Amino acid sequence: MLSVLGQVSGGPAVAHGKLLFRPIGPELILVGVALAVMLLDAGYPERHHATLALLSLAGLAAAAAYSLSLWSWTGPTTVLGGMVAADRFTVFFRLVILGVAALAVLLSYQYLERADEVRGEYYPLLLFATAGMTLITAAADLIVVFLALEVLSLSLYLLTGFSFRRLASAEASMKYFLLGAFSSAFFLYGIALAYGATGTTNLAGIAHGLTGQVGPLSLALAASGLLAVGFGFKVAAVPFHMWAPDAYQGAPTCVTAFMSAGTKVAAFAAFLRVFDVAFSPLIWDWKPFVWILAALTMVVGSVLAIAQSDVKRMLAYSSVAHAGFILVGVTAASHAGIQAAMFYLAVYPAMILGAFGVVMVVSGRGERGLTLSSYAGLARRSPLVAAVLALLLLSLAGIPPTAGFIAKVAVFTAAIQSGHWPLALVGVLASVVAAFFYLRVIVLMYMQEPVIAGGQREAETGFDAEPGAVGSLGFVAIAVPALLTLIFGVFPGILFGVLKSASIIRF
Repeated sequence: MLSVLGQVSGGPAVAHGKLLFRPIGPELILVGVALAVMLLDAGYPERHHATLALLSLAGLAAAAAYSLSLWSWTGPTTVLGGMVAADRFTVFFRLVILGVAALAVLLSYQYLERADEVRGEYYPLLLFATAGMTLITAAADLIVVFLALEVLSLSLYLLTGFSFRRLASAEASMKYFLLGAFSSAFFLYGIALAYGATGTTNLAGIAHGLTGQVGPLSLALAASGLLAVGFGFKVAAVPFHMWAPDAYQGAPTCVTAFMSAGTKVAAFAAFLRVFDVAFSPLIWDWKPFVWILAALTMVVGSVLAIAQSDVKRMLAYSSVAHAGFILVGVTAASHAGIQAAMFYLAVYPAMILGAFGVVMVVSGRGERGLTLSSYAGLARRSPLVAAVLALLLLSLAGIPPTAGFIAKVAVFTAAIQSGHWPLALVGVLASVVAAFFYLRVIVLMYMQEPVIAGGQREAETGFDAEPGAVGSLGFVAIAVPALLTLIFGVFPGILFGVLKSASIIRF
C-alpha cells in the first residue's frame, strides 16, 4: 500500500520498508514542545511566565539543532510518499524561521509582562505557527503546502486578536481571518485545477506532467494564476495586501513583529519551490504576471507608506514594498534570482524584527506612543535605541554598508541578467521614494526636540528606552538584528557562501 501511495504522489514512500520521519523532526519537536507548554499551563496555573518562555526557547533551540543535522542528509530527496522535501533549501529556511521565532519569544516576554497580558496559550500558538511555517518550506506536495499554510494562518489569527484590552486587536483579527479565508479558497481552487491538469498534486509530478503535455495548458495556467493569488495574499503583494495595514496596526506589537517576518519568509519559500519546480515548464507564461505583481507592489507600498502617521502602519506598507523587491528576484526565475531572493529573505527578518522591537520599546506599556511624533528627540532620550533604529531604517532603505543594500543590489542584478532591466529600474525608483519615509523618522529622532504634551515631555509619559528599563531580553531582541544587519552588509559572502548549495531546488 505504501509503495502504491509513493507511485501516485510521484515520490518514494518508504526506504528499506520503513517510513522516514527524520526530515520532519524539527516540526515534531515544535509540536511536542507546544503540547508540553499547554499541559504545563493547564496543570500548574500558578507557574511563572518565565518558565513558559524558557521552555519555548528550548524547543526552538532543539529544533534548530536538529535542522542543522539535516544539512548533511544523504537519504532520498523526498520522504513520506514524496510529500516532504529533504534538502538544504528547506534547512536554510527552517533556520531563518526558527531564529525569527526565538527573537519573537524574547520580544513577547517583554511585551506581555509590561502590558499585563500574560496567558499560557500564547507560546503554544506561537510554536504551532512556527511549525506551520517550517513545514511549508519543506512541502513537496500542494496538499502539504495548503495544510501548513492553514496551520500557521489559524495560529496567527488567534495571536492577532490576543489582546483582550484593545478592541483594535479583535477587529484586526477578524479582518485578517476573513481575508485569509478568502485567499485560502483561491489557493484550494488552484490546487484542484493543478490536479485536473496533471493528475497529481506532487510538485515534481506536476512538472513532469506539464513537460509531457502537448494539448492546451489552460487548466495549468489557471492553476498557476490562482496559486499566485493565494501566495500574494500571504506575502502581502499588491493588490492582495489589504489586510496587512490593519492587522499590523491592531495586533500586539510582538505578534506584528513575528508575523511580518515569519509569514513572509515561509510563504516566499513555498512560492519559490512551487513556481520554480512545479510550474517551471510554464515559466514564460507566469513570469509576466509576477513581473506586474512585483512592479505594483514596490510602487504602491512605497507611495502609501509616505502618507502614514502611525509607525506600525508605515512599517506595514514598507513590508508590502519589500515583498515587491523579493518578487523581483522571483521574476528572474534563474539560479541567481533564487539566490538573491533567499539572501533577501534571510536579512529582511532581522531588519523588520529589530524595527518592531524598537517600536515596542518606544510605545511603553501597551500600544501608546505609536505616532511618528513619539520619535521626536529619541536620540536625546536614548542614544543607543535611536542608533539601533537608525541603522535598521537605513538598511530597510537600502543604504550601504547594510544588508538591505546588498539584498537590493542582488535582486536587481539578477533581474537585469534575466533581461528584466525595466523592472529593476522601477525597483530603483521605488527605493528612492521609500528612502523618504525612513529618513523622515531618522530626522525626527536626531534633529527635533521631544514633543511637549500636557505640560510634560512625551518621553516622561510612559516611555523609558534605556536598556535597563527595556529589560535585558528585550534589548537583546533589538540589538541582535541590528548586529546581523551590519555583519551581512559588510561581509555578505558569509551568507552567499551558504546559499551556493542551499539555493539548489531539486527532487
